Amino acid sequence: MTDRSAIMTTAEAVCTTLLTQGVDQVYGLPGTHNDDLFDAFYGVRDRLRFIHTRHEQAAAFMALGAALITGKPQVFTVVPGPGLLNTGAALLTAQAMNAPVIGLVGQIPEREIDRGHGYLHEIRDQVGLARHIAKFTARIASPADAPRLVAEAFAAAQRGRPGPAILECGMDVWGRKGAVAPLAAPVATARPPVDEEAVTRAAAILGKAKRPIIVVGGGAQDASNEVTALAELLEAPVIAYRRGQGVLSARHRLSVNMPIGHRLWKDADAVLAIGTRLLIQQTQWGVDASLPIVRIDIEPEEPARLAPPAVSLVGDAGDYAAALLGAVPAHNIKRPAIDLAPYRAWLFERLSRLEPQVSFLRALRHALPENGVFVDEVTQLGFASRLAFPVYAPRTFLSPGYQDALGWGYGTALGVKAARPDLPVLAISGDGGFLYQATELATAIHHHIAVVVVVFDNSAFGNVRLIQRERFGGRLIADALSNPDFVKFAESFGVAAFRAGTAAELERAVRSAFASGRPALVHVPCGEMPSPWDMIMMPRVR
Repeated sequence: MTDRSAIMTTAEAVCTTLLTQGVDQVYGLPGTHNDDLFDAFYGVRDRLRFIHTRHEQAAAFMALGAALITGKPQVFTVVPGPGLLNTGAALLTAQAMNAPVIGLVGQIPEREIDRGHGYLHEIRDQVGLARHIAKFTARIASPADAPRLVAEAFAAAQRGRPGPAILECGMDVWGRKGAVAPLAAPVATARPPVDEEAVTRAAAILGKAKRPIIVVGGGAQDASNEVTALAELLEAPVIAYRRGQGVLSARHRLSVNMPIGHRLWKDADAVLAIGTRLLIQQTQWGVDASLPIVRIDIEPEEPARLAPPAVSLVGDAGDYAAALLGAVPAHNIKRPAIDLAPYRAWLFERLSRLEPQVSFLRALRHALPENGVFVDEVTQLGFASRLAFPVYAPRTFLSPGYQDALGWGYGTALGVKAARPDLPVLAISGDGGFLYQATELATAIHHHIAVVVVVFDNSAFGNVRLIQRERFGGRLIADALSNPDFVKFAESFGVAAFRAGTAAELERAVRSAFASGRPALVHVPCGEMPSPWDMIMMPRVR
């Protein structure tokens, strides 16, 4: 035993390492496989808050929300088998959103793993299963293993493109004692070096372009200042959709959304794509030989996944945007200020047909303070918000990425608020999605997590009904829903509850909900809404 070693249980070693990694909150549910782990959590309760939910899915979504708002790894813990499987939607969403979520998952007794004896919550090859939805998986086998494996999980979750990591531990291993040498500091994750030669080539392409465009995704969220300066240097409109919202403030004269971006795309003569898969542009809008694309992405495989770009810059978005700021002036031509007013006028007219969604969204934007966080959902208002909700700062518009898991929103919003209690947090949901996690109102009350959730209720899976009407001749099946009285339901938990029927009533209700300082729900009865999909699934233009 070294001078710095101490005798502790595996669970105590894990908790000590979590504290070393800067963790101050963990989300989860207790269970017999993790009894010793929870006893260790009790031992550090003055330094680490444990938030228990009513369902494992919500615990993992809370960790996801906390990771998205902070940009730092966040931890949840569940029992094995059904416990892990219940977190699957959240882990898939974390993978899609590049979020560093760490799962501590129990196991059956070590000697019985994968032997098929039928132990409680036994599942065959749990680590192998987790490999499909996590960047890093490992089994903790002893107290001495714990600090190293926890540190490796944290490093892996943050290295390159961030993503989830899973550690499992046998129920008899959690309480096993041994000599442990805790890590003194978090393991540093090195950033790839900037390729100066590639930057020079990229700068020449962008600097000589007459009509350059910038497209940003979730990978650009921490490069807002550099992207803003680069857009102004190039006089380049910045296109954002979902994950890229807020990188450039919606108030900036060069900020545009996807419908305007689509109209600009056909005339662009160079594209700088930062931290985005560029999937919609390359597969729907179209590319051709006259449109050179420069890609910045932390993942080496990503830039050429669909087609080789003119220049691939593999590394941190902020590092490369800063390097381009230094290199572009040597090649930059003088461009007149682009006039986006006609495009904005066209968009205003087009959005005017998207009612009542646009009026509801305008009311929500007015009621949500500027530093507030908006969590969208897989609902008609959510789809419209991705086109018509102004976003002014990074990490303040959370949208679930390509997984688009129904019901993700409320648990995620609870995690955002738990991690950043100083920020107002507003979640929207349809009646279908909200009932996935409606019982987490109990979690909000128990832990004093003052999220405001607005439930738009048309007693249907609205998008399913829309598709069945438009594409299948109105042959409706499995679309209609029976709901509780949402106000009475919320009040039964002690949640502040309001009802609104118009945009003006909605704005007043949301303001009152925030003023209450309590967990709150606003119920909005509504009918069917016009489809926004023609502004999302736009045709090829080149």
